[in-house]
Amino acid sequence: MKLDVRQLERVSNLFRAFAEVTRLSIIQELKDGELTVSEIVGRLTTSQANVSKQLKLLHDAGLLTRRKQGTQVLYRIADPMVFELCRTVCEKLNRDAVKPAKLRF
Repeated sequence: MKLDVRQLERVSNLFRAFAEVTRLSIIQELKDGELTVSEIVGRLTTSQANVSKQLKLLHDAGLLTRRKQGTQVLYRIADPMVFELCRTVCEKLNRDAVKPAKLRF
């Protein structure tokens, strides 16, 4: 069954959410569980403004959930399929590498 244009756009938007290093770094940091915005900022080498922007994009794409706890907002992965997808990509890159440097997500 072929997807119609609207469905293909949804797929494209999902893949677009993975197409930025900071967003992938955030996903990787959230692998072990939920974190506050401040905790994520502290683990990355980018500004809070950039982290907040990327978190919003990931949330809007349906990849993250968020909840408020007092004055803090905590984020977590909405669906573990995110990690399956990343593992699949890493496996493909490892197969294609001339000198494999095992990539793991």
